[in-house]
Amino acid sequence: MFDHVVFGVSDYAASKAFFLKALEPLGVMLVSEGPLGIELCRPDSQSSLCIRRVEAKATHLHLAFTAESRGQVEAFYRAALEAGGEDNGAPGLRPQYHANYYAAFVIGPDGHNIEAVCHQAEG
Repeated sequence: MFDHVVFGVSDYAASKAFFLKALEPLGVMLVSEGPLGIELCRPDSQSSLCIRRVEAKATHLHLAFTAESRGQVEAFYRAALEAGGEDNGAPGLRPQYHANYYAAFVIGPDGHNIEAVCHQAEG
């Protein structure tokens, strides 16, 4: 649905390090960096996430990334915590959304709620 998403961060260095480490298990990588900030995407995708430098505290944002497996959700969660993220929901089923909604949530450097979700049944 989206071609790209752009949002601002007040601590560019911390956010860059956080997103690179947290999203690596999902196959997301740095594709460009310039004066405005960075662009991240998967090698097989045209969709991208762009992180920009801003002076003021960034507005709250919820970003949910698709994971191909429950193992990727768990790897994202571990990597995000190691990168300095704050737990906002350990990996697990969220049946209030649907029977196979398996997700994990962390709070990133600017207070954004970052999620990885797999919609596939286990196995």
